[in-house]
Parts: sequence; structure tokens; C-alpha cells
Amino acid sequence: MHKSLILFLILLINPLISVLAQDPSPWPAIRIERIKTLLPAALKTTGVDAWLVICRENNNDPLADHVGCENAGGTASFLFYHDKTGFHSLAFSPSSESTALDELDIHDTVISVDRSKSTMAEAATFIKEKGFKTLAINSSDTNAQADGLSYTQRKTLEGYLGTDFKGRLVSSEQVVYEWLSIKLPAEVEIMRKAAVLTAALQIEAYKHVIPGKTTDADVAAFLKKRMRELGVTDAWAPDQNPNVNSGPDRGHSHSTNKVIMPGDVIQTDFGIRVHDRWVTDIQRFAYVLQPGETKAPNHIQYAWESGRNGGFAAFKAMKPGVKGIEVDAAQSVMMKKAGSGYVPWSTGHPVGYVAHDTGPNLGGSRTKSVRPAAHKKLKVGMVFAFDGFHSWKRKDGTYKTISVEEMVVIKEKGAEYLIPPQQDIILIPSD
Repeated sequence: MHKSLILFLILLINPLISVLAQDPSPWPAIRIERIKTLLPAALKTTGVDAWLVICRENNNDPLADHVGCENAGGTASFLFYHDKTGFHSLAFSPSSESTALDELDIHDTVISVDRSKSTMAEAATFIKEKGFKTLAINSSDTNAQADGLSYTQRKTLEGYLGTDFKGRLVSSEQVVYEWLSIKLPAEVEIMRKAAVLTAALQIEAYKHVIPGKTTDADVAAFLKKRMRELGVTDAWAPDQNPNVNSGPDRGHSHSTNKVIMPGDVIQTDFGIRVHDRWVTDIQRFAYVLQPGETKAPNHIQYAWESGRNGGFAAFKAMKPGVKGIEVDAAQSVMMKKAGSGYVPWSTGHPVGYVAHDTGPNLGGSRTKSVRPAAHKKLKVGMVFAFDGFHSWKRKDGTYKTISVEEMVVIKEKGAEYLIPPQQDIILIPSD
């Protein structure tokens, strides 16, 4: 086994201690810091005077636990705003939950509202008194995380605010974008440790492959077992995590019962969730040596190096102020030079609270349809998962794509890998 792979396995224990042993979760303190430091900047950047989040029991807003209303029973109203004295966070909470909420010290002020009264009505009165010119609410047709306000809640709110305020209501999607897309240094460090674990587990799984016997589903089952043992959960849909594929391209999919054979290239797309909050998204590739082989054949090695180099080109392009589509274009140039087949997927995406998080999309240069997020600029504190691509036609006419996936954080001078990138394709012996 390559020395770098052995090093990853040696490093397995320390990340486990760092990621899993911390109790209680760091989220409550991080959430407060995010509200106090990043949210005011998000409001100023978007030019919004105030942001209102309405929470409720059973069918809560997607951002409930980001603003501290995950335990809402009756309807609660959370307001974030700037005035002449600075930034403020104000919660109108049903009396039955207000004491516990106030004890958490998330918000500057918690106003207890008798359960016979409406927190939305109380919030609306305050909003009208302040005379905000713009009020952001969670209604969006582009960002599900900013679309938590139901139709009936909106109609009720509009009734309380009156017709004079109807034209002042704006979507919170830009506020949410600016707020969620940036991660605090403490959050990046948590994801860094989780990324080490994610990659190490994939390498551990490859050690257990027996060509001609082990199936893709067996490798996935091994990783599921290790996740349960270590107390981490899935970064995305459990049925598709991990996606282990030793055959032709399948895109985002589940692992099948295909038997892994000599000559196969194995793709493992895998992510974990730690502290029930932060996620990773990393791919590692392996080649199964055929009898008598000591290294990958030239065409496989070329595909590997081309994909890896495409990823390096994208990495070098990731700097503050660069648009997502420009990162994708940097890799597309390399793919064309290397003779890669067409790859429909974007070079990368934000990652953090979900696998495909809020932020710029690193795509669009190879497609006719370009997502609006591809024209967004990278900023310091954003975290991305991104792929190095090379696609080729197999003998049976199907395609296989190298898409080795790494994670980075954007710093002042450019991107920084969370963990060392995969430099060499992993070799699995068959005899």
C-alpha cells in the first residue's frame, strides 16, 4: 500500500477523538456567534432593514435551529434588525416557551406573549412602530432554506401588517445566502477533522475488497457499519450514501450488487454528518490490479492524472471575487486539452450544513443552462466540495468518469484544502 494511504489510516484515531468526543455539541455557542457576527453583515450587505422568521411546532421553518426556535410549540416570531443603536435580535415567544428560550441567551431580548395572544400580531405592531422600509420574510422560489413561511402564515402576517406594508415585504433569500454561505473558523475546523475521518474510512474500506467476491454494496455496507460504530450519520440521503460504483457512470445513485473485478475503477462518493450539524462530501478512487500488474495501465493512469490535474486547475482558480462559473471554466480548459468526454456535472458546490449548501455554484461553463448561483462570487469563509474530472468511453460503449472530490475553504489569498488531496489512485491487488 502507498505510504500516504498508510498515513491516513494511522491518523484515523485522532480525528475520531476530536470529532466525536466533544460533548456537549459546539453548535449552541457557534450559533450565537453566527447571529452576533455574521448575520448583521448579511443584513447590511443586502440592504435589508429587518428579517422576520416565524416558527411553529411540527412543521417548522428550515432555519429554525439556526435562529433558536427549534423548540417552538405555539407560533413564535423572531426578528433581526438594525436601527440607530446597532444590531438587535428580538424574539416574541409564547409564554410557555419564553423562559427556557431566554435562559439560552441566544437573543438580546425575549418578549413573553400570553398564549391567548398572537406573537405575529405583537411582532407586526413592533415592526410598524419601527417603520422598517424593507422586511425580509422566508418566501423564495430559488432557495428552499429561505422558503419556510407557509401561505397561510404569510396571509396572516400581511393582515397584521396592513396594506401599507405589503410593498415592503421582500424575500429573505439574499439575506439567507449571505449568512449561510460563510462559515466561522471554528466550523471549518470541525469539517476539517470530519474530512480526515471521511477519507480515512474510504481507504479502510478499500483494504477489505476481495476482487471477484466483494460487491459495491458490500463496500457501502462496510462504511455504514463503521459509521454506526463511530456515531456519525449520513451527509445526504441514506440510500445513496455511500455511492460505491465499480462499473460505468451512474450519477447520484445507490450502490448495487455488482461484483468488483480485476481491471475495475472504483468510485466511492461518501459523506458523514458530525454533531448532527456539519457534513462532508469526498470521493476517493481505486483501481483493481489485474493478475501480473503492479501499477495501473497507461490509459487508466492517464485518466487519473487528467482528472487530478483538472481539479488542481479549479483549485488554483478559487479566489475571493472569482465567479463560480469561472472556476468551472478553468477546469473545462484542462478537460478539453486532455481529451475528456463530456461531463454534465458542475465542478463543485458549497458544503456545510447540507451536502449541497447555500452559496456559489461552481458550474455552467459546459452547459447551455447556467444556474444563477454560478454567477455568484466566492468569498472568504466559504467551503466547497469540488471534483477533478476526466471521462472516457469503455470497451462496452459506456462511460466512466474520474471525479475525485476534495473539500476546500476560501481564504484571503485563495483556496485551502481541508485535507491533503488524493495524489495517486489507490491500487487494490487481485492476487
